[in-house]
Amino acid sequence: MSADVSAGGPAAPARPEPDPVVAVLGATATGKSGLALELAVRLGGEIVNADASQLYRGMDVGTAKVPREQRRGIAHHQLDVLEVTDEANVAAYQPSARADLADIRSRGARPIVVGGSGLYARALLDRLEIPPTDPAVRARWEREFAQRGVEHLYVVLQERDPVAAERIEPANGRRIVRALEVIELTGRPFSATLPARELMEPTVLLGLRAARAVLHERIAARVQRMWSGGLLAEVARLDAVGLRRGRTASRALGYAQALAHLDGELSATQAQEATVVATRRFARRQEAWFGADPRIVWIEHDAPDLVDRALAAAASAER
Repeated sequence: MSADVSAGGPAAPARPEPDPVVAVLGATATGKSGLALELAVRLGGEIVNADASQLYRGMDVGTAKVPREQRRGIAHHQLDVLEVTDEANVAAYQPSARADLADIRSRGARPIVVGGSGLYARALLDRLEIPPTDPAVRARWEREFAQRGVEHLYVVLQERDPVAAERIEPANGRRIVRALEVIELTGRPFSATLPARELMEPTVLLGLRAARAVLHERIAARVQRMWSGGLLAEVARLDAVGLRRGRTASRALGYAQALAHLDGELSATQAQEATVVATRRFARRQEAWFGADPRIVWIEHDAPDLVDRALAAAASAER
């Protein structure tokens, strides 16, 4: 006697779970782009950028963007999608980058996410509500920031949302302004909109790390390479097409300092030193952000079997 089958016919075989997304995260100058590229080659993947500065067209040298001729034929997404006069924001990035993930899946390829902009990575990979924005409200808080300083705004944030104040760097004026804007628009704490550690789909999070002294050396060497590799010419070219009008692009690490040099405010040496100091400070914030995430599998940036360890972590997540 044949096995009992429902009136609708035999059940369709279960669809296999897709291989997990692989995300390569961590502080600047730890070698994330190189590892992501190698993983994409080995796993049949395509890369999705999660570095806010690399969204900008023409910002190549100063963001350490992998040159097209060195991408080994691997498709890259969320690169060169903004003009320097545009404002990078998570609200626009999230749906666009998630659409890229879906498109990569539809081609049977493996999404490889790479970047050091923590909020962008979380917005792409985790469940995250993007709060509303209002240019007039934002402008009012920015005027208060310009007139009274970041210390005053941070005190206001501490009063209105102490949880958010604990999580935001006291000197990060742009983030504090955004928090106060959201509080005013929603009537809810900004901290209520911060991302939860709940992944949208199966994902393995890999983190590259380096000892603080080693990272400082790598940052200094990177800044030197950028200046010898044409950063000033790149900034001058972008300045001619509106870099200074860009609210976010003009403040990017290296670009703000190069503009100050072109204006005669800093010598070349001073501009490079200022870039190194600012980048080290940024790297500490990245380490704090990613270091607080217990889901990340950490690998030393210079491990001799770096790629094998990353592949093993990805394979373990598949089981």
